[in-house]
Amino acid sequence: MCIVAFKIPKEEYINRTFRLRKELVDRMETICNDKNISLNKLTVLCIEYALDNLEDDPPESSSK
Repeated sequence: MCIVAFKIPKEEYINRTFRLRKELVDRMETICNDKNISLNKLTVLCIEYALDNLEDDPPESSSK
């Protein structure tokens, strides 16, 4: 009988500080309270969504 070890992958995190408008944080906190999630979790979800749905800028034409 072969026993396979149970492994939990470790995620790497870093701390950064961002300056956000009070109105934006107020809106985010309202959503957090409604959805019962942390502000950090909502921030990560919003950033991941924005990056995954970022539109590519059209190439600039070099007309000289």
